[in-house]
Amino acid sequence: MKNFKHIAVVFSVLLVAVFFTAGQAVAQGDAMGSVKAAMKTGSAKELSKNFSSMVELTLDGGEATSYSNTQAEFVMKNFFAKNAPVDFSVNHNGTSDKGQLYAIGTYTSKGDSYTVLIRMKSANGRYLIHSMNFIKD
Repeated sequence: MKNFKHIAVVFSVLLVAVFFTAGQAVAQGDAMGSVKAAMKTGSAKELSKNFSSMVELTLDGGEATSYSNTQAEFVMKNFFAKNAPVDFSVNHNGTSDKGQLYAIGTYTSKGDSYTVLIRMKSANGRYLIHSMNFIKD
């Protein structure tokens, strides 16, 4: 009987760990999926729903600049207006040792192509963009 209790406790702990990990993986997938969709359509409004309170943006090899999420939305709106999207694809994504999500993708507009690095941090159980770098190919 004592062994049964130990087995039940171990099984319960494992079950909780599996659900926690699966829930975190779904949250990560949802976050990056909504960013990908916003980038494909060039929707600064939808993209801004994934912004942290402060976002660091680097465009066309310029210097990194920190913006409030509202300012970052306007900067991205201008970028999308000047570089209307044709396609966006994620070439590589993962999680850093510190639990940050990252994605490296290709943003294609009618005239140019950019390599994009997106970094997201967890805040209140949700992954939010804290930096985006657009590097002209």
